Amino acid sequence: MSFKKSLILISIILLIDQVSKIYIKTNFYLQEEVEVFSWFKILFVENDGMAWGTKLSDIFSFISDQSAKLILTLFRIMAVTAIGFWLRDVIKKQKSTTLVFAISLIFAGALGNIIDSVFYGVLFNDSYGQVATFLPEGGGYANIFYGKVVDMLHFPLFSGVLPDWLPFIGGKYISFFDPVFNVADVAISTGIGMLIVFNRKAFR
Repeated sequence: MSFKKSLILISIILLIDQVSKIYIKTNFYLQEEVEVFSWFKILFVENDGMAWGTKLSDIFSFISDQSAKLILTLFRIMAVTAIGFWLRDVIKKQKSTTLVFAISLIFAGALGNIIDSVFYGVLFNDSYGQVATFLPEGGGYANIFYGKVVDMLHFPLFSGVLPDWLPFIGGKYISFFDPVFNVADVAISTGIGMLIVFNRKAFR
C-alpha cells in the first residue's frame, strides 16, 4: 500500500469523523438522543477522559482533573506522533498492505480524537442545555488542550432481565452495549482488530 493511498484513507476517515462531530456539536445539546432503530441511536455525549470515560484523576487521586486532562492530551499527541513514524517506516520498507492499512486506521482515529482534545474547547462553547456555537464571540468552553471528545454512536443491542435458568447471572438485569463512541473510535478498534486477527499476514 503506497503513501498516497494511505493518505487518502486517513483523509477520508478524518473528514467523516470531524464532519459528524461538528454536526452533532452544532445541532444537538448534551445528552440529546435520536432513535434511528431500536438497536441504534444517535446520542450526544462528551468524553473528558480515556476509554469508557475513565480519567487519570480517578486512578491517581493526587492528580487534579485539569492536570489529568492535560497529561492525557499530551500523551495522545506523543502516541499519535509515534504511530505516524511507525506508519511512515512500514510504508518505506514496503511492508504488507494489511499492516499499512491497519496502522493507517489507527493513526486516523487517534488523530481525529486529538483534534477534539486540543481544539474543541477553543472552537465551541458548551452544550449544556443549548446547542453549541462554532467560534462563539465570548470564547470557547475551555483553553487549548482541554477540549472534550465528541461521541454519538450508541448501540443498545439488548437490555432486560436474564432467564433464571442461566447459572450465576440468571435473574440479573443487564444492558448491552452501553458505551457511546465515534467514527475515530471505530477506526482505531478496526485497526487493532486487524492486527490481532490477521497477525501473521500483517507481520509476515
